[in-house]
Amino acid sequence: MKSAKFVLSTLSAVVLGIVLLGLVSAPAQAATATTTFAVTATVQATCSVAATPLAFGTYIPTAASANTATVTVTCTNTTPYTLGLNAGTATGATVTNRSMVNGAVLLNYGLFTDSGHTTNFATLASANGTGAAVVTTVYGQVPAGQYVAPNTYTDTITATVTY
Repeated sequence: MKSAKFVLSTLSAVVLGIVLLGLVSAPAQAATATTTFAVTATVQATCSVAATPLAFGTYIPTAASANTATVTVTCTNTTPYTLGLNAGTATGATVTNRSMVNGAVLLNYGLFTDSGHTTNFATLASANGTGAAVVTTVYGQVPAGQYVAPNTYTDTITATVTY
């Protein structure tokens, strides 16, 4: 009988343990939910342009006077563009016959794409932007033999980037 009591007692303890396990709450399982969302941007083709002055200094009519300026173009990557220089502000000037003025007096000069002053600078061939600054040198020359009145002569050139 002792053994039946022991079995009953052990069985009661096991049942009680099982009941207690059922009453103790198990740790809650974390639940998750996910989603995605689109991220977009539209890059607009754009270019900027800047230039340095072209100063010939003191002109002596017995010799040509030359100097350079630079035009810097920055365009978004792969943006096609052209760079052009206008005729300036002197009355009657053209891209092949530019003039600085002082009142009504003209001092002729040229702008070129090369240091030999052989290729007139009007519009450069198309290029593609790289996202980096592209520097173009403008070669200027005032030809010898212009015996104009001593004074300061000026002109303004507009550099235009078309893209």
